[in-house]
Amino acid sequence: MEAKEYQVDLEWKESKIGEISSPVLDDTIKVATPPEFPGGIEGIWSPEHLFTAAVNSCFMTTFLAIAEKSRLSFKAFTCQAKGKLELVEKTFKMTEVNLYPVLTLENIEDQEKANKVLVKSENACLISNSIMSKVILNITIKH
Repeated sequence: MEAKEYQVDLEWKESKIGEISSPVLDDTIKVATPPEFPGGIEGIWSPEHLFTAAVNSCFMTTFLAIAEKSRLSFKAFTCQAKGKLELVEKTFKMTEVNLYPVLTLENIEDQEKANKVLVKSENACLISNSIMSKVILNITIKH
């Protein structure tokens, strides 16, 4: 596959708020400094939320592709993600992202296969493979 580019534009709006958009997408997203920082704003997506969302959404899309290829049948998939921001050597870094996928299977016999697909999905996730943060899987499989 040849290299691909994904354009995201940002426009500062006011205070510590901006708006991101893309010429190929319909929706825009407000972004702001998170409330934990001086002048930060509550209730608006922050870069830290978007970073964590990128890992989580990439994990999901990778899982869906691998599950389909593996012929894994499931009824439901959800995943909570928690990104950890820490001060490391006087620099803020997102040091880890914990993923909490919950997979509800159609067949109890597929539990081992499902676990392998989830682990493989995290290992193959292009965002996880592109960041320095540690990504930790906390798998729950239901029937």
